Amino acid sequence: MDVLAAEGRPVTGAAPPAPRRELVGVAFDPLTMEQAVARCVTAVDNRENLTIGVVNAAKAVRMAEDALLRDSVTSCDLVVADGQAIVWASRLLGRPLPERVAGIDLFTSLMAEGARRGHSAYFLGARPEVLEKVVERVRAEYPGLRVAGGRDGYFTDDDAPRVAAAIGAARPDLLFLGMTSPKKEIFLARYADDIKAGVVHGVGGSFDVLAGKVRRAPVPMQRLGLEWLYRFLQEPVRLGPRYLSTNTRFAWMVAKEYANDRKKRR
Repeated sequence: MDVLAAEGRPVTGAAPPAPRRELVGVAFDPLTMEQAVARCVTAVDNRENLTIGVVNAAKAVRMAEDALLRDSVTSCDLVVADGQAIVWASRLLGRPLPERVAGIDLFTSLMAEGARRGHSAYFLGARPEVLEKVVERVRAEYPGLRVAGGRDGYFTDDDAPRVAAAIGAARPDLLFLGMTSPKKEIFLARYADDIKAGVVHGVGGSFDVLAGKVRRAPVPMQRLGLEWLYRFLQEPVRLGPRYLSTNTRFAWMVAKEYANDRKKRR
C-alpha cells in the first residue's frame, strides 16, 4: 500500500523493519519521516496501539540519569531521533540514522495523512485554552481528520486511569499527547493497554506551537539543526544554563562512547 507524506510524495509501506541502532544508551529505529508515517498507517490499519518515543540530546541526558524515564521511552514500539544532534552523533559513532524525525513534524505529517484517510484523533495535554485553539486549528487545516475528543493535561495521578479509560472508549486512530517529559512517557507506559488507539504519539510542546503560543524556528534553521539556538535567542536567561549543561553532558556521552568503540576495534 502506498502512503502520501505530508508533502504529497508517495511513500511505499510494508518494507521489513531495519534493526535498531544503539547509541548513547538508546536503541533507535533508523527510519526516514516517510517510513515512520508509513509504519504508523499500518499500525492504524491493524489497531496496533503503536507507541512512539522521540529522543533529542536533552532527553538522552535525562534518560541516563532517570531509570523510570529511560524504561518508559525504551519500551516504546518506535523510537526516533527527534534532535539533529542525535543524527550527527550516530554518524560520528558509525551507526548512522538516515535523518531527523522531529516529533512536531511527525505530528503534522500524521494529521495530514489522517485527514486524507479519514482517521480520527484524540488530543490530550496543555492548558484548556491552548487545547481549544489546537482543536480549532486542526478542524480548519485538516478537515478530513475527525476529532474523537480532547482533554487538557492538568489531571492528577488519581484521575489518570479515568482519562485513559475515556480515550479507550473514544477508540481514536491517533492519540497525540501534548505533555512534558517524563509525564507523557510515564502515562504511556502505564496506560497504553487501556488506550486502544492505532498510534500513540507524545508530541511534547507541539500543542503550544500549533496554537500559536510559541513560534518555531524558520525552516532554514530547522534544516541546519539550529532550532535550539532559535529558542535560546528567545529566552537566553532561562535556557542558557540548561543548554550549556545539557549540551556539554551530551557531548561527553558521545565522546566517551566514541573512545570506547575505538578501544574495542584495536
